[in-house]
Amino acid sequence: MKQWYESLFENYANKYDKECFVQGTLGECDFIEQEINRDKSLKIIDIGCGTGRHSIELTRRGYNVAGIDLSESQLKRAREKAKEQGVEIDFQKHDARNLPFECEFDLAIMLCEGGFSLMETDEMNFEILKNATKALKNKGKLIFTTLNGLFPLFHSVKEFYESVQKEGNSVCKDCSFNLMTFRDHNTHVFEDDSGNKKKLKCNERYYVPSEITWLLKTLGYKKIDIFGAKLGAFSRNDKLTTEDFEMLVVAEK
Repeated sequence: MKQWYESLFENYANKYDKECFVQGTLGECDFIEQEINRDKSLKIIDIGCGTGRHSIELTRRGYNVAGIDLSESQLKRAREKAKEQGVEIDFQKHDARNLPFECEFDLAIMLCEGGFSLMETDEMNFEILKNATKALKNKGKLIFTTLNGLFPLFHSVKEFYESVQKEGNSVCKDCSFNLMTFRDHNTHVFEDDSGNKKKLKCNERYYVPSEITWLLKTLGYKKIDIFGAKLGAFSRNDKLTTEDFEMLVVAEK
């Protein structure tokens, strides 16, 4: 049986590119460049690359990027966009829980919940972190965003989704946050690229900073920094607070 995140991305690439939460690409790539000191010799893997927005922008800036995703439909759109913009990128279909790479990349990025935190068990989410780590060289760096578990302790996730809702975009309804599992169960209502209205029962895992730190230490990371993730404006100056819906994690081996 298909999981919700597989069904969601089957025919949703063009609509996905119009969602409000994917409009911060330029600022996010600025941050990535800063983090790697603009070293164009480095190899980057974009895990859960979706329609390729970060892969394409970084390639345009002169970096060597491989884009990985589980959805054939998202990858098809990514290849089209790369062609339109005149860049060549190696987009490959892989499951982030089982990547074929070992010590190949200097940097791994997983942004906008591109896999991690969407899985149905904590073990599967950990497999994604494990595989991203395995793909990295010895002194490699991992940059990813994930849902901030501190946020639902102080705010209603339902009210947050309502506040960011925009005409024509997808909607999250019937949110219920489980304090025992730190999972938000909701119904995702959206229109696919063919104009079909769809409803999917989703559940996403929120993480608190101490969990992320522990998971990454287990995987051998020496330096772990966690910040608030501001859409399109990632910065080391943003201390993570209970007001941040997402956290930004930068880990070095």
